[in-house]
Amino acid sequence: MSEFRSGSVGLVGRPNTGKSSLLNRMLGQKLAIVSPRAQTTRHLLTGVLNLPGGQIAFLDAPGFQTRHRSLLNRSLNRRAAEAARDADVAAFVVEALRYSAEDRAALARIPAGRPVVAVVNMIDKVRPAERLLPYLQRLAGERPFAALVPVSAATGRNLPELLRVLLAQLPEGPPLYPPDQLTDRDERFFAAELLREKIFRELGEELPYHCEVVVERFREEGRLRRIDATLWVEREAHRPIVLGAGGGRLKRIASAARRDMERMFGGKVYLQTWVKVKARWSENERLLRELGYA
Repeated sequence: MSEFRSGSVGLVGRPNTGKSSLLNRMLGQKLAIVSPRAQTTRHLLTGVLNLPGGQIAFLDAPGFQTRHRSLLNRSLNRRAAEAARDADVAAFVVEALRYSAEDRAALARIPAGRPVVAVVNMIDKVRPAERLLPYLQRLAGERPFAALVPVSAATGRNLPELLRVLLAQLPEGPPLYPPDQLTDRDERFFAAELLREKIFRELGEELPYHCEVVVERFREEGRLRRIDATLWVEREAHRPIVLGAGGGRLKRIASAARRDMERMFGGKVYLQTWVKVKARWSENERLLRELGYA
């Protein structure tokens, strides 16, 4: 009987290297929210992939960053460190042809002795392809990696090889999760995440980082979900920006999120949203603890 391998793989790296997009592509469906903005991911999220001969529990984590110093960002960095520390294998995700001080700092957070696979993402953007080889040679000098695997989360290129390499690094043992379980999170969590994704996509450069989504009520009635959600902002001046003229921007955000919820949950969603000022919520330890950050 062939050996069965099972364990956890932490997706770690600086913000905006495509860790969440990579997770979604490997799972074959959207689980993690994504946007062009750095540090869209705020929570640890497990996505379970069953393969012939093994099971991989991917742990998507916030990108480790050094620019922002709020209590929220320090909490997110702790989450990133947890993924690097607690997983059986660290998948260190970098952007092809780019290696910055932030990348180096994120790599330094992975404990010595932990198997690390360097995942070089976005190779579809490298033109000509020959430019990649010297980059890979330089990256190999940063740490004794178990492997370096160039991939594209956008196109799926070389992902079968990445999965083969990651599975080979995991210990032998039974599955960690039942074969029909995709994630460790519930629908209430994803309702808040999908709303927050649309905020990141709709609003300007800084304001999304001052916003949070709190689901006040989540009720299932057969295939219908009734969801009440509040969007927190930190200043009174932020509120009209989120609402937009005549409340139009909030309606666009909520409508886009509702459509995604209906696709994910497989049923109709009745969504009501409000915008509330919660001054300095990102610096409030009690609120951060209630939100699952601290």
